[in-house]
Amino acid sequence: MPELFPFEPIVSILNIFWQFLKIWWWILLPIVLFFPFKFIYLFYIQEKWDNSIKKIILEIKIPEEVPRLIQSMEQVFAGFHGIHDIITWKQKWIEGQFQLSISLEIVSIGGEIHFFIRTPEPFRDIIESNIYAQFPDAEISQVEDYTKNVPQNIPNKEWDVFGWDMINTNKSPYPIRTYRAFEEAPSTPEEKRITPLAGLLEGMTVLKPGEQLWVQIRITAVREEIPWAKEGRKIVAEIVKRPKELPPKSMVGEAAQVLISGKVPYEEEEKEAPIIPPEMRLTPGERDIVKGIEDKIAKVGYYTNIRCIYLGKRDVFFKPKSRIAFGFFKGISTENLSGLKPWKKTFPRVEWFWPKRRLHLRKRRTFRKYVMRVPPLYPRDPAYPFLGGRYILNIEELATLYHFPGRIAAPAPGVPRIGAKKGGPPPIPTE
Repeated sequence: MPELFPFEPIVSILNIFWQFLKIWWWILLPIVLFFPFKFIYLFYIQEKWDNSIKKIILEIKIPEEVPRLIQSMEQVFAGFHGIHDIITWKQKWIEGQFQLSISLEIVSIGGEIHFFIRTPEPFRDIIESNIYAQFPDAEISQVEDYTKNVPQNIPNKEWDVFGWDMINTNKSPYPIRTYRAFEEAPSTPEEKRITPLAGLLEGMTVLKPGEQLWVQIRITAVREEIPWAKEGRKIVAEIVKRPKELPPKSMVGEAAQVLISGKVPYEEEEKEAPIIPPEMRLTPGERDIVKGIEDKIAKVGYYTNIRCIYLGKRDVFFKPKSRIAFGFFKGISTENLSGLKPWKKTFPRVEWFWPKRRLHLRKRRTFRKYVMRVPPLYPRDPAYPFLGGRYILNIEELATLYHFPGRIAAPAPGVPRIGAKKGGPPPIPTE
């Protein structure tokens, strides 16, 4: 009997598979198209619902003296956390609702610095009441969107831009360097402490007319059971070498253990206890990591993505000035815990395969995402925060990145300040 051609069995299998497809393709088609259809449908209804909600820009002007601690901003962000809601199945899949975000923005326009918050209009009362509760001398007013004051097709012949997204350098349970590390002593008055924003604000004031630097911190409240807190507890248990808890066995498993090993279930074996417990054998660096993780997961958090934009007219545009923002994020980063760094996936650098055109498109894409205040990987589903480029920061970390320093702590001349409070905060609506 002649031997089969080596590829003949493979051809036979492919032929059978092809005959199956010709007959039953209509069964496989819905399975193949399910996920693309799900994405398109969900994206459509979410965009439709999101566009129905008006977004406004609030500017916060701070007084000359800010006697409150930076810790007061923690309470502000804790109050902001109340804007979240529980989305039901009908609201998500029929109405297209998802968890809305707010955007914290520090902007320098020609050397003049502004603090903005971009928020859905229904959240305005919550935003204002929480800020006034901690900073009663501040002034909050609704203003026009500053991003509309420049051409919307940047980069072009007259304007250039350099923008990027920031990503964390470690897993979310690891904290960045917070404002507590900048404090000289707990008893020192706040105005004599070093604020983490001092360097960033001083750098922003050196911008010339025609130059702008935008820093955007987009946050979404974490409302469900926090997976990063579970991950943090697991990391701590591994560092301190705690024994793993085994899951309970079923009655069948216990009976099998008796028959196979002859040992009675739950019979404790005498083990020699270590003289020094594992917690006492940690190095100073390991103790810092354990304390940092435990402190972070103890406070409420936000899904976060940070984006920076430096833009200006071509006659004054100077790309190295973008390093003003780099230096700020470098200062709140640590090697043993976590920090923030530019994300290579969105960084405006292309070195091969049509580099000039791709660089131009990447710059314009980053600019438009800033203006739209969308996640880094938009248009992917905005309701799912784990697609990439987003991470969790708690209220202490956010207070480090966005707070209102007094003139003594941050004497940058470009920060507009109010001399005296003109009136009390507006009353909270009762209806």
